[in-house]
Amino acid sequence: MLSRLLKEHQAKQNERKELQEKRRQEAITAATCLTEALVDHLNVGVAQAYMNQRKLDHEVKTLQVQAAQFAKQTGQWIGMVENFNQALKEIGDVENWARSIELDMRTIATALEYVYKGQLQSAPS
Repeated sequence: MLSRLLKEHQAKQNERKELQEKRRQEAITAATCLTEALVDHLNVGVAQAYMNQRKLDHEVKTLQVQAAQFAKQTGQWIGMVENFNQALKEIGDVENWARSIELDMRTIATALEYVYKGQLQSAPS
């Protein structure tokens, strides 16, 4: 009788161990599936963030190139405006010079007129 009880007890223990091992394997499988699902979910977000970062990097490089081109073009425009401004100053200087010459010529013409009239008036007497 004791040996039969011992055998039954050992058989039940073996069944429990097998059941416990089966449950442990199921728990490991479930934990692995859960972990993989979480990692996959996170990887989708990380992949999207990586793609967004690559797009941003590309846009930054494009913007830098365009900014450099704009700066170069702006420098050229500034040079052209400065040249135009200098030309306008020179035209103003020429115009001022022409007025000055014209005033001098009128002064000379008036002086010559007075001299001529003075000679005409003094010659008949």
